[in-house]
Parts: sequence; structure tokens; C-alpha cells
Amino acid sequence: MERCTHVFQISGIKTPDKKRVLVQGIRKLGGKYIGGSVYQHASTHLIIPQVLSSEKFLAACAAGKWVVTPDYVLDSVKSGYWLEEGPYEVALSSGSKATFYPVRQWREKVASGKLAGAFQGWRVLLMVQEPTRRAMFKRLLKAGRAEVYCCPLPSYASITHVMAKPITETSKSQNAPCYPVSHIVQHLFGSNRVDMNFNITDDNSADTKASFSYFDFSSLETDLKNYAVKQEGRPRLRFLEFLVYHDPHRPQSQATETDFSNVGTMIECGLFMEALDSIRSTVYPGLLPPAPYLISLLEYAQQGNATSVFLGHFQQVMHNLLSTNPPWLASSSQRYFTQVLQCPRCKMGLWSFLDTAIRYCLSSELTCHPLPGPAQPKLLDFHCDILSLILKLFQGELDSVTARDFLLLQRTGVTPPSVSGSLLYGTFWTIWERSTLLSSAVKQLLQLLVQAAIVECTESDEKQKLHLVDTLLDLLSVLVEFWWQQHFKLNQALVKKGLKDLSEHFAVISQDAPPDVLAELVARVRSTRLKLVMSDAIFRNLCCRNGLTVGDEPLSLRKMVLSYLPALGGLAQSPSGTRRRSGPTSHACTSQGTSCSAPNSLGNETSSEKENTPKGLNRVNAAGETLLHRACKRNHVETVLQILALPGTDVNVKDHAGWTPLHEACNHGSADCVEALLRHRPAPDLINRVDGVSPLHDALLNKHMDIAKMLLEHAGSVLLQQTDGDGRVPLDLVSAPSQREELLRSAQVGDSTLRNGGTRVTNLSLLEAGSSLLSHLIFSYHQERGLPPLARPTDKPLSLGLRLARALLTQPFHRVTSGWTDQRALRLVEDAQTLMELRRGEHQEHVPPAVKECKGENTAFLMEILEDLRSRGDALVEDL
Repeated sequence: MERCTHVFQISGIKTPDKKRVLVQGIRKLGGKYIGGSVYQHASTHLIIPQVLSSEKFLAACAAGKWVVTPDYVLDSVKSGYWLEEGPYEVALSSGSKATFYPVRQWREKVASGKLAGAFQGWRVLLMVQEPTRRAMFKRLLKAGRAEVYCCPLPSYASITHVMAKPITETSKSQNAPCYPVSHIVQHLFGSNRVDMNFNITDDNSADTKASFSYFDFSSLETDLKNYAVKQEGRPRLRFLEFLVYHDPHRPQSQATETDFSNVGTMIECGLFMEALDSIRSTVYPGLLPPAPYLISLLEYAQQGNATSVFLGHFQQVMHNLLSTNPPWLASSSQRYFTQVLQCPRCKMGLWSFLDTAIRYCLSSELTCHPLPGPAQPKLLDFHCDILSLILKLFQGELDSVTARDFLLLQRTGVTPPSVSGSLLYGTFWTIWERSTLLSSAVKQLLQLLVQAAIVECTESDEKQKLHLVDTLLDLLSVLVEFWWQQHFKLNQALVKKGLKDLSEHFAVISQDAPPDVLAELVARVRSTRLKLVMSDAIFRNLCCRNGLTVGDEPLSLRKMVLSYLPALGGLAQSPSGTRRRSGPTSHACTSQGTSCSAPNSLGNETSSEKENTPKGLNRVNAAGETLLHRACKRNHVETVLQILALPGTDVNVKDHAGWTPLHEACNHGSADCVEALLRHRPAPDLINRVDGVSPLHDALLNKHMDIAKMLLEHAGSVLLQQTDGDGRVPLDLVSAPSQREELLRSAQVGDSTLRNGGTRVTNLSLLEAGSSLLSHLIFSYHQERGLPPLARPTDKPLSLGLRLARALLTQPFHRVTSGWTDQRALRLVEDAQTLMELRRGEHQEHVPPAVKECKGENTAFLMEILEDLRSRGDALVEDL
């Protein structure tokens, strides 16, 4: 029997009469119709009214089948024979782009015999949890001639792809690249992917959605990732003054021959001033006086017998030597300064010399050897000048590393000394410590910085004139930027961890410093990269010490608004003059679970505390639910109270979907657990929403009026202003007028409570310090990780910033980022979304009343910064 050449399936036509006409036409011309809701490989043609998101369409595309419009059958019936399919092949027009035929490329390749299907050669391990969806993806892949395996993988099979939904650590650990299932669409349509929602549906039911969302935003992810990497790697702290330094290999007005023998004789006779004057007159580019002479003069200066004129002239000589013979341009000068800049008596290197100068300025006796004391004003100035000289030397070295295309080096062809042998490396890192920023010397520098800050806020004005803190902060900024530049291109994770470790170490060792002193320190940091991590670590540590919990998720604009802003209210109402601890351990005070408590605190845990720890406390199930989540779902209030009593408990911990324990308690009607959570300090976040669903929405959607009233009595009418994903406020979820009145009365009770007690500021200094830290954090975050600029370049129709804004205005967040894996790109999209929310004034919900009413200078400035963020959100929309 002759094989039928026209075997049809139909998709996207739901009207029975239209489908009936098509089926009758197919049979009239001798064709065959195959029904059913899934793709059948026996088909040769698929009829669809337009490009669809159905399984049949994608499978027909992968198999290289004809995909035509209904007019193909109707016109063929009128002609009495099958027409050519080409004019009826389904097409897609998108804006100004030319018409695109999404199936044509694969159909032509299959017809010519080049391919058997779009996925030929693929051996896919399919890891999709839901059975129906797994079967559908298997049909799709097999339609394109892929070999498909499911878990467990047979021992004989070797795979080329792992397709997972969701992507887990298990799927990533397979011996093949792991992709989201959206990679199927990406492979089929390539650069011609269209901005449409690929929710693959069962043709028998328009309401049964079975798969994934995909949009043409992969290029946006790549561009955002590249932008973020470029931002992180760009150089900071350029020092233009070093461009005027002389080139030692092209000397200017240099003496042809200089005899320093008389200088040695003068030093032996005790004529130090005369010897110094002789050296002053012979400082030329490329000419360095013998190092032993300078070492002898330095030793004389340290003994305390030299006059102020001698000390001033000695500093002048050293600065002239640095200007005319910079060590970053010649290895010989580098060795020279290494030899001179060390203690002339102990000879233990540059760090020991630097440490001694700092300690002398702090009136410390812990120097490498005893120095004249008590500290003499002229010697204090001398050691401060030494510190300034060393700082300038390090700044010049950083500048030379930053500008590898240094103008003078390009002109003369001089090869600079290797970075691995630089003075910065040799001073602060041993050869075994270069993979960590927090070396032994850097730790000592941080400790000295804290001491200097405390001394500065307690000593007289004369002490403050030394500007020691500013010098040490500048030195720390240089170290951070130098180490970052050396390691960022090789290991980005390493440098980020190093910077995080440094900032958290500083936050811990500075706990005894007053909060306002720490806030002032952050304000004076020159490196925005260092300022960002320091302000974040100190703010979190400040919250931890005052019993406030902040999330441990990575820093983002959303975290600052949802977590840090509410925490300011807790700082404002903390007991004045006391410092509360959250207990022996706390995973909330630093990110990634790092504790801010003493290292031996875990060993002090009593046996009674261990006995009171609920079983399974640290176990998280497949959905990411903690024991607190599970107890709230089951209304096990005793377990909830046990967990909340433990130090460091994060009451706002989220599962993989973003739900908090309060969400679960409201959803399941666990009224006792809701009450326990609301009584906890710090209080849970009532504003947090998942896809627009707040705890109040959750309670009302599940008819838990008692819980809804409890929430309103706690937080007031601000909760009634929240909208869900469909734009509904909580009162829209209640139909009975009596219930609406009950909710409004509960909200009035909450507003009254907040007015009476929520606006009191009991610790203004702590609030001001927190506001200052948060202001600098937002500023530094914008400088370091801000969104791409919105300006339209002349050579491009739309800038990256505007493309991002347009994507969020046309699609929700989860659709824009569907299938994305780069966390930097995801953060930029989240930041843009947060700015749009701030534009609508939603941040006002998260600002505690006490903070709004505060008239403090720093807090008022923070409010201005929030208003500026709102303006940036306006700009995202107005520029489109």
C-alpha cells in the first residue's frame, strides 16, 4: 500500500467547527489526521494558526516537519489537490525585523539529509522531577533525534548534556555540561529567539501549563555579566602626581661624578647636619647616595637628639630621592629603598619599621627597640612624616601597576621590576601568604588602625593633628587595591572572599570602638571598594551586637531596603549606653554564617543549652524548609518557641521559593505560631512578598481572619496598601462588609500602637551611626555595582541600562531571568526592579516610624539618599 504523504496534526485551534472543517478537508484530499494532545512522530505536517508555545510546535520544529497555517488545507480543498507548502509555512514578524520562519532552517537540513533532527548527536540525561513534564521533554528531545536517559544513568551510557528542572548540585555534578530545560528553545531558535512566553501546554486543556518560561534575554544576561566584570576589574585610586616623576634612565642635569667620601668622614666626626646638607646638594635622577650614610642619619634622627631643622631636612632628602628615583621604575632603586627604610638598629625590614613608627605615634612601648620617651612633639612629627613617605611610595607603586602602559615606560622601553618582588608584596605578605589578603601584617595594621581611631577620639587636638588615622586608612586602601588587581583576573572568588574576610575581621576587632567613631572611619576611606565591604560588615555587626537579625544573603539594593532599613528602627530603640549580645553564637551578624563572637564561644555552650536544642534544627529538606518552617506549618508552637529562644535564630529565614516561617504559619492557619513570631525580637518581616503574596495576603486567601487581624494590630494599615501579583490589596480578598470593617478596626489599633511607641528614639547616637553607615553603603554600592548608564549612545539604538529597564517594564522579573545562571547579572536585574519599586514609593513601607521622625543629621541625609534612589527609578522609566 502506498505510504500517505500528508499526515496532519493540529495545534492551537480550539473551536470545534473550525477543527471539523480542517479534518474533513484533509480526508477529502486523501490525507490523514492524527488526533491527541502530544506530538506524534508519524506526522508530516502540523497545522497552527500562528507560532505557538505548544509541545507539538517545538517537536515539529526539532523534527524538521512542515508547519503550515490552516489556509494551506482550505486553499488546497478549493484547488482539488495539495498545493506547495512554502507560501503557507508559518512565519513570525517582530517589530522592524524581517519576517522570520522559525521552522525552515531545521526542515531544510532534515530534507537535505544533513541532519536527522535538531538534536542529532545529543545524549541527554534528563533530570526533571515532575513525571508529566519529564515525559513531555523526553518527547521533545526524541523528536529531534536525541538519545534520552533518565536517572539513574545506565553504566554503559555516556552523555553530552544534562537537562534539569530545577538545576541542583546533583545535576551540576554529572560528567557533562548542565543546562536548564529552556536550552531546548535556545538551541532551536538561536539568535532569532523571540520575546514570547514558552509555557508549553497540553493541547487538550488551555489551563494545564506544563513547562518553562523563556524569553530572548540571554544576550541581555551576557551583556550585564560583561558590564559587571568590567566594573569590578576597573582600576581605582589613580595618583596623577606620579606622572611628573623623572625617568632615571634619561637623567636631567645630572652631575657626572660625585664624591661622597667626605660625607662618611663628617658622620664619623658627629657632624650630622653638615653630612645631611652635602647629600641634599647631590640628589639627582639616577644618582643615589650610599645607603649606609642615610641609615646612620636615620639612626641619629631616631635617638631624639636631632634638631627640628635636621629632621625637616632629612625628610626633604627622602622625598627628593623618591621623586627623582622612584623604585617602581627601576629594580636598583627598589633594592635601595628596601635597604634604607628599615630600623637602622634592628634591620628587620620595612614592615617592622612601619609598625614602629605607628606605635610611636600611639605612645606605645611595643616597638622593636626602646625609643626616646615620653613621645617628643618633634619626633612625633618625624615619624608621621616617615609614614607619609612610605604611603607615597606605596601609592606610586600601585599607580605604576595600575598603568602598565605608563607613558615613560613606553617611550624608553624600560622593563619595570616584577610585581612579585614589589615593596608592597615584600612588606605585607610572606611568600606563603600571597593567596590571602588577611596576612599577619595586614591583621596587625587593622589592629593599629582601631587603636589609632580610639586614641583620636579621646586625645587632645594636638594628637589629632598627626592625621594618623587618615594615613592608615589610605595605606589600607592601597593594600586592598593592589592585592585585588594582582588576583582578580586569576581568581575572582578568591579576591572577593579575601575582601570579605578583611572587612569582617575589622568589624569584630573594632567592637569596643564607639559606633560613631566607626561610622566616621568608614566615611574617610578613599577606596570605594573597601568602603563598601567595611560599611556592610560594621553595620551587620552593629545589628548583631544589639540583638537585631539581618539576612545572610549577598548584598543587594533589595537587601538594604528590605533588611537594613527596618533594622534601623531596632537601633533607634536599643537601650542607650548598653550593648546587647545575641548569645554565644550568631550566624546572622555576618554573611555566610560567620560568627562575630569570640572564637572560643562555641566551647562555652552549656549542656542545658544542648538539651534545649530541638532535634533536626539544622536539617533542611528538599524544598529548603528549616525546622522553623515545618513547625509553623504544623502549628507546633512549643518547637517554635524553643527555636526562637536560641541565640542567633533568623526569624526571616527563607526556603528555596522565598517563603518565610511567617508565610507558612499564615498559610496553614497556625495562629499560635504567628503570635509567637510576632512577639519575637527582632520582629519578623511582615512586608516580605513572594510573587506579590505577603503574609497578610496568605492569611486572607486561606480564610484565616484571626491571623489577619493579628498582623494588622501588630503593623497597622501599612499592610493594607500592599498589592499582590494581580494588583489586589488585602481588602479585595474579603467580600463580606463586616469582615472588611473588622480588618480596618484592627489596622487602626495597630496604627495607634505604632504612634504611641513606635516613633520613640531611645538611642539617637546609635541610630545616627547606623544611618551614616547605611548612607555610605548605598553610595559605595552605587559606585561599585551600580546599574549600567541610561544614556543612549550615538552608535546604538538602545543602551544596556535602557534595555534592562524596558525588559522589566514589559515582563516580570522571573521571566526576564528565566534560565539565567550568572549571579552578577541576576543582581543587576534585581537592583533595577528594586529601583522601580522605590519609584512607586514602596520603600516607605520599610522605613520605621522612629527613623522617619528622627531629626538627626545623618538620618535626614539617609532619607535624601532614599529620595535620590526613587528619582533614579523615575529615570529608568522616563528615558524610555
